[in-house]
Amino acid sequence: MGIMQRNWSVIPPFFPEFDMERCDCANGCTICSRECSFGEISQRPVRGADGKVYYRPWANKAACGACQRCAKMCPHGAITIRRAPMHTSHDYWTTDYVNNIWKQSGNEGGVLLVGNGATGPQRRYFDHLMFDACQVTNPSIDPLREPMEIRTFLGRKPDTIDGDMGPQLALEVPIMFGAMSFGALNLRVHEAEARATKAVGTFWNTGEGGFHKSLRGYGANTIVQVASGRFGVSEEYLKSAAAVEIKIGQGAKPGIGGHLPGEKVGPAISETRMIPVGSDALSPAPHHDIYSIEDLRQLIFAIKEATEYQVPVSVKIAAVHNVAPIVSGIARAGADIIAIDGFRGGTGATPLQIRQNTGIPIELAIAAADQRLREEKIRGSVSLIASGGIQCSSDVLKALCLGADAVYVATPVLIALGCGVCQRCFSGKCAYGITTNKPGLAERIDVDEATEALTRLLRSWAEEIEELMGSMGISTIESLRGNRDRLRGVGLSEEELTILGVKHAGA
Repeated sequence: MGIMQRNWSVIPPFFPEFDMERCDCANGCTICSRECSFGEISQRPVRGADGKVYYRPWANKAACGACQRCAKMCPHGAITIRRAPMHTSHDYWTTDYVNNIWKQSGNEGGVLLVGNGATGPQRRYFDHLMFDACQVTNPSIDPLREPMEIRTFLGRKPDTIDGDMGPQLALEVPIMFGAMSFGALNLRVHEAEARATKAVGTFWNTGEGGFHKSLRGYGANTIVQVASGRFGVSEEYLKSAAAVEIKIGQGAKPGIGGHLPGEKVGPAISETRMIPVGSDALSPAPHHDIYSIEDLRQLIFAIKEATEYQVPVSVKIAAVHNVAPIVSGIARAGADIIAIDGFRGGTGATPLQIRQNTGIPIELAIAAADQRLREEKIRGSVSLIASGGIQCSSDVLKALCLGADAVYVATPVLIALGCGVCQRCFSGKCAYGITTNKPGLAERIDVDEATEALTRLLRSWAEEIEELMGSMGISTIESLRGNRDRLRGVGLSEEELTILGVKHAGA
């Protein structure tokens, strides 16, 4: 080791602490070290009072990401994850910035990667929006005793009553599972998503990694993607699903392509993506056949021709500053659905600086897009999906009030399966088996249990949405789409309120 090597040592922000009065290591328990997939916990020999040698858990203080797997699996509740960040004496050069420079100037070097969505510090607008509930003059509705309609349809709507409706997606709840590819996710998670959406009556998105052959029976509840890498794309692929989505960008990394490391490309992923085993799956930042709205229109109608105009075509874009005119152009290019992904959208891996500093919040983007389409009198020609940072059922309803027809959720899917949001999805070592197909870890996902968890999540959020609608005296979800009058802002500037199209509380 060089004389300076320890200068670049990054002090880990988390470590496991063991309560030895509770720990059963004296009787041979090693569950914590077996369950830790990152190598943070090891077993060290200790000589007991009786002279015998036994092994006790040891925190290596090198790799803990606070996934909480060890704490959850310990049968004696003997583990607590402690936060112990490095401290600096400087108020401007905070720990995060110092540690990042050490990583890049030390042995790691290169671009820092991170998983999940942006951590801030930008404002989360959903927290500054309140629903305007009903009282005496406009009575509320009891959803337990009166019918509530939360079914919605996605697709191009006719300009006249007798016009052609076109293909539609019928959602029993206004929530879909967002795009997460096979390879980035365990195939078992894809199966659980497919089964849960079929049970509830909504849709899941394969992401750009292709549609595994074992799941083709769930095509009626599946949206497939056509991304820049064209992984798995064929005529059969396009016809196998309920909708096709052209992925232009995503909120976690606008303007950045995708990368699945070759070590994660095993035989099943190779077959599904139609690439060699062990090769990196690289998606270019741009589609090399789309450099204008006219090019996009050509691809949209090529897909419609290939699917015989039987399925709606969606276009997914990242939320950026000029999102409103972009959405207008995509609508006029013939898209039936447009998905807008805010900067807090999650991902398996993205450059840290891109994730933290690129894109705009979904709340502002969806409001601006909806308003632009209304001003141009083409709002009915396309459905809008909001995604990126949706954390709960009230966020769903607020997104609808701001102009969305439905939402995508993705990180909540992972969390529903146990994810501790440790931001290491790209490592292939997910302690819960969610973002890995590595033998020994992938089996930690039980498809039946995962399906039940996702089904419960969707139904719980649907019930809460009905309660919220009832409090506003509204019984149909369509009455809330773009209904900003049911929202009030708190602690927002006049400019922010104007973009959102929302009045301040008390107004």
